[in-house]
Order: sequence, then C-alpha cells, then structure tokens
Amino acid sequence: MNYIVCHYAEIGIKGKNRKFFEEKLINNIKAALNIQIPENWEFVKRISGRILIKLTNKNQRFDVLKNIFGIAYFAFAVSTKNEIEKIQETALTLVKNKEFKTFRISAKRSDKKFPLSSQEINEKIGESVVKNLKKKVNLKNPEITIFIEVTENNAFLYLEKIKGPGGLPANSSGKGILLLSGGIDSPVAAYFVKKRGVETIYLHFHSYPFTSKNSIEKAKDLVKILNKFSPMEKRQKSKLILIPFAEIQKKIVSSKIDERLRVVLYRRFMMRIAEKIAETEKASALITGESIGQVASQTLENIKVIEEAIKIPVLRPLCGFDKEEIIAKAREIDTFETSIIPCDDTCSLFAPKNPKTKANLKIVKSSEKKLNVKNLIAKAIIKSEIVLI
Repeated sequence: MNYIVCHYAEIGIKGKNRKFFEEKLINNIKAALNIQIPENWEFVKRISGRILIKLTNKNQRFDVLKNIFGIAYFAFAVSTKNEIEKIQETALTLVKNKEFKTFRISAKRSDKKFPLSSQEINEKIGESVVKNLKKKVNLKNPEITIFIEVTENNAFLYLEKIKGPGGLPANSSGKGILLLSGGIDSPVAAYFVKKRGVETIYLHFHSYPFTSKNSIEKAKDLVKILNKFSPMEKRQKSKLILIPFAEIQKKIVSSKIDERLRVVLYRRFMMRIAEKIAETEKASALITGESIGQVASQTLENIKVIEEAIKIPVLRPLCGFDKEEIIAKAREIDTFETSIIPCDDTCSLFAPKNPKTKANLKIVKSSEKKLNVKNLIAKAIIKSEIVLI
C-alpha cells in the first residue's frame, strides 16, 4: 500500500467555499503528520475530489487520521495506471493471497473520460477475479470488497475503509471561548464544537487558595487530551486561561444575598468574564457543557436569567443529550477517566443546599446591586493566568 486516500463528505457540498475547506483540511493533515510521523510521508494533495497522501513507509501506522475532523473515511491503497488491464492485474495481486470465497467490486469513476462506466468496471474486474481465482460474486454479504477509484491519471484500489470523525476541518469556523469546568460535560462540548470547525480557547474558573489546585491540573490534562483533535504546527499551542473566582464568591456570600441564588449569580459572573475574554481574543461565541435540566443552574428558566447578563451568543452543544450519552462520548474521546478524578468544584464552594431552579430575574438583578460587579470582574481578569499547552 503506497497511498492513503482520504474522503470528505460535508466539504463536498460547500460550493464556492469548498476550496477554502479543502485547503484547511490538507493543512491540518500535514500538521498532524509532521508531528506524529514526519519522515513517513512524501506529499498531501487534492486529487479529483479526494485528498491523497503519498507514503514513504508502507508499514507505518496512521491512526492520527482518525482524529482529524473533515475526514469521513480513509483507506490504504495501491495505485496503478487508469487502464482496465492494469486495474485487473492490480486487483488480482491485491487479493490473491487473501482467504475468501465471496467478493464484490465497488468502483467509482471520477474521470468521466475513462471509456468504461463504474458498472462496466465492476463487471470487468469481477469477471477477472472469478476466472483467475475461482471466487464467487456476492453483492449483499461478501467476505471481501475490492474498492476501485478511477481518477484522471491513476486508479486506486483498497480493501478496507477506515472511519474518520467527519465534520468540518479544525479551525475553519471561527473562534469560541469554552468554559472548561473539569467535569464530564464541558470536554465533550469542546469535542463537538471542534467537529464543527470552531477554534477553542479554554477558560477555567478556580477557587484556589480556598480549594486545592487539583481542578487546575485537571483542566490542563483535559486540554492535552483535546489537543489531538486540533492538528497544529509544533510551534502552536492551545490557550488555557485560568480565572481566580473565590473573591467573587466571598463577596456574594458576605453580601447576605439569598443563598438559593448563589449558583445563578456565580454563573452570571462567569458569563460576564468570559464575554470580556472573548472581546480580547476576538472570539464570536461562548461555549458551555450545559444540558437542559441536568442541574439546578441548567433549567430553561435559570439559563435565561444567566444568559441575560451578556450579549454574546452562547453555544450549548449538549443541550439535548442525557448523561449516559455524554458519558459514552467522553469514554470514546478519552476524557472520561480524567474528568472523574475527584477535585474541588468552583460552583460547589459556598453552594446552597436547595438552589433556586426558577430564579426571578428582577430579584437577581436587585441582588447584584449589592455588589460592585464591574470592579469584581476587572480584578478577576487582571489576576488571570494564561497557560499554553
């Protein structure tokens, strides 16, 4: 196998913007290969509606491609001239040492100048395999499928399609600020917005020194895991912004505001701070791991009250997921085991036993008048720390 053929799905219907997404995908593939296996590939280029990778080491594993958004599937392929005799010869060589009784041919002809249609290629190659290898055709449940792609100058043949993550290429859809709590949900939310091409800057609120630094270290570890879904050049790193939040919490507690509103007030402050960070970072939206009704602050009524504090859009990729679905995805993307490591959660500090599930906006805004909101936000941002991971 001397090539990898990568196919995309959604990018193919992008019309006039298609070239932009194709070039972004090619650059992301190159960046990933440069980091993981720099000496085992020769080139990456677009050819006839697909991305082609030329290999220099045919035995090298290319698992990194499974994490590159934009790839629908990829395959390790052999190439030959786009002549039917050469394709027949290559197909026989590809399977002659394989153990199988039944097969099918699946040909696609992107070069419309090729003299045979896709169906005619299927028939010609199938006839050759039956005659020379004494195998039987089974179109519904074959033991082996020989895939053939005929392009302008070459034909590519392979036996297996390896599923990619799909979506849009990383960093092709603008920038967002992701509120990374350290729990199970927010890393999964990060995965899904990355799948839509959103470049993510991570924002983590902590209550150190009133709590340990465990949540900070966990946030760093989660960013490291999520980095595998954002191919970057070696000189680039993800940005994690750490915001000290304990002083704001102390002020809310000491102001003798109804304790049942504390979590809603915490979240309103977090949103305001995140909005300020978004302005600085030129980000277009905030992103959270909220799922409707999962906890008290995530009822529709409280979401409305919390979001009223800001003007920037808030994306909630998990709003329709239940907890089991979120956990399943967390396991799949390898964030679950890190997320469940015990640590002190910021919102649990000074948290009430019975938080409001349907906060009244007028009461909340009246309560905030007891606080110097702008000053508290400014101090938290000034004391923030940027970590590049």
